Amino acid sequence: MVQFLVLAYDDTDAGAPERRLAARPAHFEGLKPMVEKGEIRAGGAILDDKGAMVGSAVFADFPSRADLDAWLAREPYMQKGVWKRVEVQPFRIAVLAGAVMP
Repeated sequence: MVQFLVLAYDDTDAGAPERRLAARPAHFEGLKPMVEKGEIRAGGAILDDKGAMVGSAVFADFPSRADLDAWLAREPYMQKGVWKRVEVQPFRIAVLAGAVMP
């Protein structure tokens, strides 16, 4: 398995917050089996200075970058135009849930 850090930034047009809220239930429903399989290790919303959601940060485990790209292709935030720019970096988790990872 390869670990990745995914930084996904929302579009900035006036309709972006509404698109995020509309896609949110499908986004979370799709994450549930991925969390159960260990593909998503941690994640959450990136906030602006006012506390508004403007993107997402995800720590993921996939067999390959191609598998991660397949997830992004079916991810509701991508399909519904919520995320405009996505950065993916190979990553190694060092601390998770209060434990130091070897």
